[in-house]
Amino acid sequence: MEVRLDGRSAIITGASMGLGLAMAKEFAASGGDVAILARRPEVLEQAKQTVTATAKGGRVATFVCDVSKADDIQKTYDGVVKAFGKVDILVNNAGQSMAMPAEQITDDIWRDDLELKLFAAIRLTRLVWPGMKQRKWGRIINVLNTGAKAPRANGAPTAVSRAAGMAFMKVLAGEGAPHGILVNGMLVGQIVSDQVARRHAREGTNVPFDEYIAKVGTGIPVGRMGKAEEFAAMACFLCSDHAGFTTGTAINMDGGASPVV
Repeated sequence: MEVRLDGRSAIITGASMGLGLAMAKEFAASGGDVAILARRPEVLEQAKQTVTATAKGGRVATFVCDVSKADDIQKTYDGVVKAFGKVDILVNNAGQSMAMPAEQITDDIWRDDLELKLFAAIRLTRLVWPGMKQRKWGRIINVLNTGAKAPRANGAPTAVSRAAGMAFMKVLAGEGAPHGILVNGMLVGQIVSDQVARRHAREGTNVPFDEYIAKVGTGIPVGRMGKAEEFAAMACFLCSDHAGFTTGTAINMDGGASPVV
């Protein structure tokens, strides 16, 4: 089965590195137009070169955008529509893992986390929704993490904002289905990415990165950490016509590690 996105245009937030970049490459390789959003222009330019090298028929555009800011979102959306004419696919991927004891989380930390991980998705969805509804076709993915279903102690604020993102996904799925708009969540587990590399560096371990990944993988039922390319392939499938009967579901991309289905 060949998954194609020919004629479709996508916005992917947080797409200059990690899972976002992997999805941008997969979408472009499948023929879609891809708008890569991130905050740092120098990293965006490198990402554009990487994605363009894999593109097969589609266009690639980059936009400097801080999705925690409403004005940036509106300006960027207008730019994407000008470049591509429409937005068929939205992947709300921007975010970072932040976890600490609840008593240490200030109002500012809560606010910043919700702006980045929840309100960004709300604002972008509000912009792309009317066009999707009019064309009777749309795909939205909220990239979350397994803490959305199975929050752990010291897992806030991320687990809380991601759980809200999952609830928002379910609401949208019900509203969008009659109009051909399908909305799903993808819950990240232990997947090799730039975020994992930064975690490895923070821990200050002398263990080489490959050994570190292998050690973490022993605690996962499939016996290894996931690959960004595997995550991207699932995202591409969900955004294609092949997934026309899949909506309102939150898929654990975690190798079987989550205690919740």
